[in-house]
Amino acid sequence: MENFKRKHDYEGLLVVIEGTDGSGKSTQLELLKRYMQDMSYGVMVSEWKTSRLIAKVIDEAKERNLLNASTYSLLYAADFADRLENQIIPALNAGFIVLLDRYYYTALARDVVRGQDIEWVKNLYEFAPEPDLVFYLDMPVDILLKRIIGTTGLDFYESGRDVGFSTDFYKSFEIYQNRCLEEYNRMKSEYGFISIDGTKSIEEIHNEMKHHVQEILDTGILD
Repeated sequence: MENFKRKHDYEGLLVVIEGTDGSGKSTQLELLKRYMQDMSYGVMVSEWKTSRLIAKVIDEAKERNLLNASTYSLLYAADFADRLENQIIPALNAGFIVLLDRYYYTALARDVVRGQDIEWVKNLYEFAPEPDLVFYLDMPVDILLKRIIGTTGLDFYESGRDVGFSTDFYKSFEIYQNRCLEEYNRMKSEYGFISIDGTKSIEEIHNEMKHHVQEILDTGILD
C-alpha cells in the first residue's frame, strides 16, 4: 500500500467498525485499540450515541416512545454532529488514530428501513469526512438473535417495533434486521466496506482487521 492517501484532510486516520447489534463490534474495537496503543500510537475511541449533549435526550425520548422516523433521524444526526465536532475532528487534527463503533452508515441503514429517503439521509450527513477504513462485520440474523437474547435482550427500537413490522418481538427483530442487512449489503461496494465474516473466531477477525490497519501504518503516514 505504498500509494496510500488519506480520504480526508486531517493528519490522523479514521477507522470505522460497522455492523448490527450483536455482531461483535465492541470486542474488535477494544482489541484494535490495544494493538495500536501497544505500538505507541495515539488512539481515540468514539461510540454511536454517546454525545454528552444529545445521548440522554435520545434515551428519554425512546423511553417515552416519542420518536417518529424523522425525529429518530434528526436526533441521531445531532448526536453524531456533536461528537464529530468536539471529539472526532480534534483527535484527527492532532494526528490520532480515531476508532469508531459505527458511523453514518448505521443511520443510512436504519433510517431507510424506517421509510426515510436515502438521498435525504445522505444529505443529512454530507458534512462527515470519509473514513480511511471501514470494516463491516457480516452476521446472519439467526445468530444475531441468539446473541442478543443471551446478552442484552430484545430492544423495542432495535427490533423495529416502532416501525410496526410485527407485534411479535422475535418476528419484528427478524424482519427489521434483515432489512437493515439488505441496506448494508447495498453499501458494501458503494463505500468500499471491508466485509468480514462475523461468525469467524474473535482472533481470526482481529487478525484480519490488524492486517489491513498495519498495511497503512507500514507506509509511515503517521510517523
